[in-house]
Amino acid sequence: MSLEREVKLHVPPGFALPDLSAEDLSSSVGEPRKVFAVYHDTEDLAIVRWGCSLRHREGEGWTVKLPASADGEVLIRGEHVFPAVEGAETRRPPEEALDLVRAYVRGRPVAPVARLQTLRRTVELADLLGRPAVVVTDDEVSVMRGSRVASRFREIEVELAPGAADEMLQPVVDLLLEAGAGPVDNVPKLRRALGARADAPPDVLVPELGEEAVVVEVVRRALAASVVRLLRHDAGVRLGGDPEDVHQARVATRRLRSDLRTFRDVLEPEWAGPLRDGLRWLGGELGAVRDAEVLRDRLRGREALLPAEDRPAAEDLFGGLERRRDEARARLLDAMRTARYDEVLEALIGAANDPRVPEDVAGRPAAEVLRPALEGPWKHLAGAIASVLDDPRDENLHAARIRAKRVRYAAEAVAPVFGKRARAFALAAAGLQDVLGEHQDAVVAGAWLREAGAGAHTFVAGELAALETQAAREAREAWPPAWKALSRKRLRFWS
Repeated sequence: MSLEREVKLHVPPGFALPDLSAEDLSSSVGEPRKVFAVYHDTEDLAIVRWGCSLRHREGEGWTVKLPASADGEVLIRGEHVFPAVEGAETRRPPEEALDLVRAYVRGRPVAPVARLQTLRRTVELADLLGRPAVVVTDDEVSVMRGSRVASRFREIEVELAPGAADEMLQPVVDLLLEAGAGPVDNVPKLRRALGARADAPPDVLVPELGEEAVVVEVVRRALAASVVRLLRHDAGVRLGGDPEDVHQARVATRRLRSDLRTFRDVLEPEWAGPLRDGLRWLGGELGAVRDAEVLRDRLRGREALLPAEDRPAAEDLFGGLERRRDEARARLLDAMRTARYDEVLEALIGAANDPRVPEDVAGRPAAEVLRPALEGPWKHLAGAIASVLDDPRDENLHAARIRAKRVRYAAEAVAPVFGKRARAFALAAAGLQDVLGEHQDAVVAGAWLREAGAGAHTFVAGELAALETQAAREAREAWPPAWKALSRKRLRFWS
C-alpha cells in the first residue's frame, strides 16, 4: 500500500502552469503522455458514494483507493495497486481488489461506469540533495461515451513524494494559487466525471441529534454509528496491517449488540433477534483474532523487562501466539468472504436506516421514553460489584467488567439526548472498564503462560507470569476508586 498525500486544484480556462523552481527546489518537466482509465462500480455507485474507487489503467493494472481523510486541505488516501499481469483478463477486477470494497458492494456485480482519457503533464520537484519532494500533475481529462467525448475538465494535483516532509507541499500550492489556479476542491476525477450521481450519500449516514430528538432518531443514530464504523474498518481487517482495524470492527459488533439490548423495550423482538445472531457470529470471529493480538502485543511489551539472555527464549515462546493469531485471522477472512457475511452487513445497513420501532413509540420524545433504559444496566453492574465485594475471584471481576462496558455503551447511545451528564457518566464507566480490563488481560496472559511455558520455556514463562501477577494485583487495587467515582449519585443522569 502507498499513502497519497495531495491537494487538488480547480483550473480556470487559459491557466498556464508557472515555473515552480525555487531556492530550495529544482524542477524537471516530464514528457506529456496519454493515460486511459476505466472505473468500475455497482449500478448505484456504491463504491464511489463511500469515497472509494476501483480503477483499471492501461499499463498499470488495477488500483483501489480507500476512503480519504484530511489534514487541513491535504487529502490523504490509501492506494492499493494490483499490477497488470501479461495476458491476464483486464475486463474483470481481480478478486484481491474486489475484496477491499466488498463491504460496500456486498455481492452485487460491478461494471464499467466511467472511461477517462487524460493528457498528463508532470513537473517533478526535488530538494537541494536531489531527493524527490513534490510532483505536480496537470491533467486534461476527457470523459468518454464510447468513442465520443461527453465532457472535458482540467485539474492540477500537487502530491508529496514518498518520504517527503509535509511542509514541502504548501509552498508549491501557494505558487499555483498566485498564478491563478484554484480554489482547492479535492474533488476526485471520478466524481467530477460522474457528476451529481456520485455526490449522493453512502448507504448509511450518522445523523446529528439534539435534546428534542424522538425515540426512533436516537435508535437510528446509535445503530448507524456502529454500522459505519464496521464498514469503514472492513478493508483494514482484510489487509491486516494495523491491529486497530480488527479492534474497531469488534467494538462495532459489541456496541451494536449492546444497543439492541439497551433499546430492546422499544424494538420489535422478532426483528432484533436475527440481528443479534449475525452479530454474535461475526463478533466471535473478530474476537478470536483480537484476543490473540492483545495477548501477543501485551507480552511483547513485557519483553524489554526481561534480562537480555532470556529474550531469545521469549521470542520462541511468542511464536505460538503468532500461529494462534494467524489461524484465527485465516478463519476470519474465510468468514468475511461468504454470502453470510454479505447478508449480515445488508441486514445491519437496513436496521441502521429503518429500525423497527413500534409506531406508538417511534415519535415520542426520547428524553422521556428512554430515561429508564439505563436503570437495568446500572442495577446489573451494581449487582456485579456486590458479588466482587463478597467474593473477589477473577471470574467475578471479569463479570463486573462486562457490566461496566454495557452501562458505558448504553450511556453513550443516549448521550445525544441527555448531554453532558450522560457523557460524564460514560467517561467514568470507561475508567472502571479500563481498570477491570487490565486485570482481565493480566489474568488471561498469566493463564496462557502457565499452559505454554513448558520445557525450555518454563523459566522465561515464569518471569513473564510474575509480571502479569503484579499487574493483576495493581488492577485489583485500582478498581475500587474507579467504582467510587462512577457510583456518585450526581452522575446518574436518568434518575
